[in-house]
Amino acid sequence: MKTLWGDLETYSDTPIKNGTYRYAQDAEIMLFTYALDDDPVSVWDLTAGEPMPDDLAEALLDDSILINFQNSMFDRSVFRLARNTNPILVQAGEAIHRWRDTMVKALAHSLPGALGKTCEIFNLAEDVAKQKDGKALIQLFCKPRPAKTKLRRATAATHPAEWARFLEYAKGDITSMRIVDRKIPDWNYPSQELSHWHLDQKINDRGVLIDLDLAHAAIAAAEEAKARLASECHALTNGEVESATKRDKLLAHLLLEYGIDLPDLQASTLERRINDPDLPPAMKELLVNRMQASMGSTSKYKAMLKAVNDDGRARGLLQFDGASRTGRWGGRTVQPQNMFRPPKYLSKDWEFSVEAVKAGAAPLFFDNVMEATAGLARAALIPARGKKFVVADLSNIEGRILAWLAGEEWKLQAFRDFDAGTGHDLYKLAYAKSFGIEPEDVDDGDQRQVGKVQELALGFQGGVGAFLTFALVYNIDLEELAEAAFGTLPDWAKLEAKKFYDYSVKKKRSTFGLSEKGFVVCDALKRMWRAAHPNIEAFWDELESAFFKATNNAGKKFTARRCTFVRSGNWLRVIMPGGRSLCYPSPRAEGENEPNKRKLSYMGVNQYTRQWQRVGIYGGKCAENITQSCACHVLKDAMPGIEAVGYEIVLTVHDEVICEAPDTDEFNETQLSELLAANPPWALDMPLAAAGFQGYRYRKG
Repeated sequence: MKTLWGDLETYSDTPIKNGTYRYAQDAEIMLFTYALDDDPVSVWDLTAGEPMPDDLAEALLDDSILINFQNSMFDRSVFRLARNTNPILVQAGEAIHRWRDTMVKALAHSLPGALGKTCEIFNLAEDVAKQKDGKALIQLFCKPRPAKTKLRRATAATHPAEWARFLEYAKGDITSMRIVDRKIPDWNYPSQELSHWHLDQKINDRGVLIDLDLAHAAIAAAEEAKARLASECHALTNGEVESATKRDKLLAHLLLEYGIDLPDLQASTLERRINDPDLPPAMKELLVNRMQASMGSTSKYKAMLKAVNDDGRARGLLQFDGASRTGRWGGRTVQPQNMFRPPKYLSKDWEFSVEAVKAGAAPLFFDNVMEATAGLARAALIPARGKKFVVADLSNIEGRILAWLAGEEWKLQAFRDFDAGTGHDLYKLAYAKSFGIEPEDVDDGDQRQVGKVQELALGFQGGVGAFLTFALVYNIDLEELAEAAFGTLPDWAKLEAKKFYDYSVKKKRSTFGLSEKGFVVCDALKRMWRAAHPNIEAFWDELESAFFKATNNAGKKFTARRCTFVRSGNWLRVIMPGGRSLCYPSPRAEGENEPNKRKLSYMGVNQYTRQWQRVGIYGGKCAENITQSCACHVLKDAMPGIEAVGYEIVLTVHDEVICEAPDTDEFNETQLSELLAANPPWALDMPLAAAGFQGYRYRKG
């Protein structure tokens, strides 16, 4: 098939950070750069009043010609929404099945999404001076001029020489896109991933309705609370610190006034101090003030208000394959994937909490208004009038897939028994195994949460650090846990954990701020979990070994249970059940192929620095990548069937689908859960389950 390669240069008074669709609504197309297949690049200058070139019109109207842009959700939205669009562009923008995207193809193979970054990786980077000039030209012509300047917008008339350079610069991306597209493998794209992306584009076009009244009321309540907290902090510090958000001043005051030198003011640090019974009451009050004042209670609501289109819906909140290697979605604009976990008191009466904020009565009902408003951000997502939300979430999907991949049969049977109503909740089972009690004696509150932390933290070779990370997420005090658990742990686990603690202290390795007993208990629980999961522990080593051997033996295939490793050129592929490949560019395997002697790495985007650099990997991390990728594809494979029966997906959040549906009994969480947990053809023997709810606001299920 023929391909129309394209790129737009646009102008809008609305910042792009407000979101693609909100930007596009106010955008004006200035230049449309295009080429058919390998033909020379042409530029249609709309600012000159030129009509659409005939060859471009013919290509856009021809349904047999593919349309390929970089980050095409932007261009397709501009086609449909720009102020100076036309029927041909609108028609082409709505023909989602014709669209292809070089960025999505890059992301599907573990490369950066930005074209410039991908070009650098393939040694196609342009002249630095030319790149710098191009960025300056975009700044000049595509954005409003600074507020203090008389000229509010630069044009070809005001800057003719720069405009001539801009016309030439605009052609460059087409050339780069065509070369990059040929260099990127096609293992994951096209294929089924392409149809998944087309559905993703429909979901992003659909968007989700925002309760604007709640957003405005929550912002007002949080701002009022923030002012009150600042006043209290000022009083508590005798006027020395005007607000608890002033980090350095507050740390200095705590040292001078109380003789306490805190390393930082992170929530985990403050929580440990606040729970100290010997803490002076005034200092405790000040630390509580800091914890409340530093909460980002308004950021989600402000992002929602900036992102909404004229119809009140926020769009473009998902980035397909945004998590790159695993294929999971990334969040955009509102970032629905990382909303604040609501405290229990909100979840118990969700609608009442919303109405209290909307009525301006938050201080009357909530001791911590900042926490309450942050926790209600999900509630600002609502269905259209006459419809309802039906939501379903895959249950413990990562635990199920990891057990299935590794062949941990007792655990797979435990999942099947639980799904059949004859077995125990796996989180309760994990707690019971560790504390030597019967599963039916584990409560639904804190004890089950401890079991959940074990399952989430330890399945991918995590240790004490991972245990601490998840404990903070689920508000578990590890020192209290240590006191409760120490006497129940077997001697062998405590002895090995104590040896590891002594070794860590001797080598000056981190003990994560835990007491000796706290560290020993966490490490002992890790050892007990591994002893109970011999196949998963063996799976980690087999993955490492297959990575090592495949990297050093190009073209040969090596298996690790259900996965196949093979090096193809400069890529290591992990071919998973279902056929999708995890891609590791420029793999490296050093040392000896024995446990603890392997040094494995690849080139990737560092999750902390966001830079393209060499990244280390080990068996547990590889298991995590594979598990998350399989979990994502269980979700993706179920979505077409969900849409086919009338559920309109408006968002995916982790392993959850949020659907807008007619407000009738025909559409319900039981049916949606069955559709979501339908086994894909590549995993017919995997125990899957889902649960959900229906209502008129989104909430944490």
